[in-house]
Amino acid sequence: MFKVYNCIATAHDLWLVGLAAVICTLASLAAIGLLRHARHATRQMRPVWLAISAISTGFGIWSTHFIAMLAYSPGIPSAYNIALTGLSLAAAILLTAAGLAMSMQPKWRLGPWLGGAVVGGGIATMHYIGMAAFQIGGVILWDSTLVAASILLGTLIGAAALPAGLRGDSQRWRIAGAVLLTLAICSHHFTAMGAVAIIPDPTITIPQSAIPTTWLAIGVAVSSFTIILLAIGAAALDIHDQRRSVLEAERMRGLANAAVEGLLVCDGDVAVTVNTSFAQLVGSTSDKLIGTNLQSYIPDAGARAKLFAAPNQPVEADLRHADGSMIPVELILRPIDFAGHAHHVIAVRNLQARKKAEQHIRYLAHHDALTSLPNRGTFHARLDHEIAATMAGGQKCAVLCFDLDRFKEVNDLFGHAAGDKVLQTVASRVTAILDKTCMVARLGGDEFAVLVPGLSNPATAGRLADRIIEALRSDGDKSDSENMTSCSIGIAICPDDADNRETLLTHADTALY
Repeated sequence: MFKVYNCIATAHDLWLVGLAAVICTLASLAAIGLLRHARHATRQMRPVWLAISAISTGFGIWSTHFIAMLAYSPGIPSAYNIALTGLSLAAAILLTAAGLAMSMQPKWRLGPWLGGAVVGGGIATMHYIGMAAFQIGGVILWDSTLVAASILLGTLIGAAALPAGLRGDSQRWRIAGAVLLTLAICSHHFTAMGAVAIIPDPTITIPQSAIPTTWLAIGVAVSSFTIILLAIGAAALDIHDQRRSVLEAERMRGLANAAVEGLLVCDGDVAVTVNTSFAQLVGSTSDKLIGTNLQSYIPDAGARAKLFAAPNQPVEADLRHADGSMIPVELILRPIDFAGHAHHVIAVRNLQARKKAEQHIRYLAHHDALTSLPNRGTFHARLDHEIAATMAGGQKCAVLCFDLDRFKEVNDLFGHAAGDKVLQTVASRVTAILDKTCMVARLGGDEFAVLVPGLSNPATAGRLADRIIEALRSDGDKSDSENMTSCSIGIAICPDDADNRETLLTHADTALY
């Protein structure tokens, strides 16, 4: 570390060192700005902007090196080999282009890190080719430890620079990436220069074909001016991109809020923008949902995988509300191009009303709409099951069929509304006296049936029939229409009277009369 500090403090013109740092910073800002612009460009224009970014970054690295070399004062004459100087510039541009291209690969999660490391390697390659071009009346000796340290610093800091510069859309990440790239270039250069020791040798002469430092200064000045222009252009492009992103986001949000269904635009699994309908559906606000992961409100990993595997196909899933409840929804994903690169828009349709309607339809398929009792089909299915259990288990079951006496007169005298009220009253009163193992069903009209399973004594069925008659008997709370009704009950026992449904019901119905 002392050797590096001593090299900077005693063997360099500090004004030119400061200029090199400024040029390096401008080049780094331009590089990150142009790279971010390339990421948002169309597929056709992306290689063009990538090439411009690589050229800008390569020239920036090269100019920083040679301005710093102009600041270096070894105390003896020096010049530069023209071929190796040109090769150092080409190496800086080509390796930088390779690293930037790697960082732009969407399928490589480590692409920005690997690309940054390649750029760091390009810094080292350019530097040591440039040092090979440095011709001096003496012998250059190298400290291998500092050489290794310089390469390591450039590579590691470069590996962190591109991920930082490409992360998010905030201006602070662009600045962070540019600062890290500047540190990668400067830390490498001055650590590498600290590794140099020059032994003057008057027998070594500088070739006539070498570039004098004056001409190199002119070339570097032109390159530096170009970098400044590119930095200004990159800043203008960045401002334009930010304004375009804001306008596009506002336009997308306006269109999304006009939709009745929930909509959210995702970058991978992360929500970029959501509409008001979706925010209301999950019990939150649009601002709070931006940046959240899909897993937060679609917890089923299988549903998420199916959604991304089958674009444009409906997928049913449960949506988690802010209060923890689950809402049945239908999801449809469609790939779109948003803010210059691929996103997904997901339409979310609330299925609560449909699920409730389906549930009601299933209920109506098995129950009587007027009395809410099980219907004939449900009663038959339960009776078949209990008969099979009775025949296998050795116990008995009973079927009580009953209908209402003078029910036709009630309809004729008081109207069908009164008749419906009587049926509902019968259903509620009979249900109230049955235990959970029994079933009462409306078979049709004024016909009802009661199933009593697990019967050990047939007399129990007779006592239940008496309780039903007593429950339907006239009392002070009954209306005139209800006071006109009574019931007749027929009982059949399985397996005593029959061992199948049809015959058992026939016996119970016959017993009514």
